[in-house]
This record gives sequence, structure tokens and C-alpha cells, in this order.
Amino acid sequence: MGRMSILKTSLVILALHVVCVSGAPAQSQEPPGNVIHVDIDGLRSDRGQVLCALFSSPADFPKKADRAVALAKSEISGRQATCEFRGIPSGNYAVSVFHDENSNGKLDTNFMGIPREGVGASNNAKGRFGPPKFSAAAFQHSAGRTDLKISIRYL
Repeated sequence: MGRMSILKTSLVILALHVVCVSGAPAQSQEPPGNVIHVDIDGLRSDRGQVLCALFSSPADFPKKADRAVALAKSEISGRQATCEFRGIPSGNYAVSVFHDENSNGKLDTNFMGIPREGVGASNNAKGRFGPPKFSAAAFQHSAGRTDLKISIRYL
């Protein structure tokens, strides 16, 4: 093989490498769909963080976040926050959120169990004498992107 043939072969291999590396998405990237995006407003300050939990059944909603399908947290800016849940299959879900003002990772309550920090749920569902029911907060998520807006309430 002559020097020109080796040079041409090297250039072809280099060009293929550049096309493959730059033209194909990395395998570790998530597909662009199946996202539940939650915009949260009504926060009384930028202090602390917002914690979000995604539930797929009424069994543990909204109190047992450790049994949620997914968890997310967000910093607060301008009294607003955003949580995203990625890679979520189609189904029926409900979201609960709370303003963790002191960043201790839990919802602080008074001696009667009433939250001292702001709370919210998808569909802005409200409970009567307790947290909202899953059925009031439930929404259908189909493949792709679902956008929600939740307003925090302070009780």
C-alpha cells in the first residue's frame, strides 16, 4: 500500500469517526419524552427548598414520600420553583409538594399535625380536615411531556 492510499484511508476513517461521534446522540442521554414538569408558585420566600413527590397510587399519597414513584427537589428563585420527573411511563399519577423552609428534608407540623410549611398538590387539590385525596390530585400522563402548575398554600 502506498503512502497516498494510507493517507486516504486514514482520512476516511477520521471523517467517519467525526460523523459518528458528533452525529449520533450518546447512549447515556435520556429520550426527550416521558417528562412530568411541575411549575410551583405562591412561595412566601426564597428560603429553603421545594420537595416534590410523584405517586402512582392512593395507598401512600401524599404522606409517605419514601414510597413515591419518584422524588425531586428544587431551589427557589423569585418565590417560584420547578421540579421535573424524567423517564416516567404513561399512567395515572398525583404530585405532592411542600416548601421545606428550613431545609431539614421533612414537612414540619404543629402538635395537631397541621403543616407549618407550605403544601400543594397536582390539580391544586385541597383536603377537608386533612391532606387531599389521590383522586382529587390525579392526572393522566401519556408518553411525552406533561406540564403542571401547583400553587403552594400555607395553612
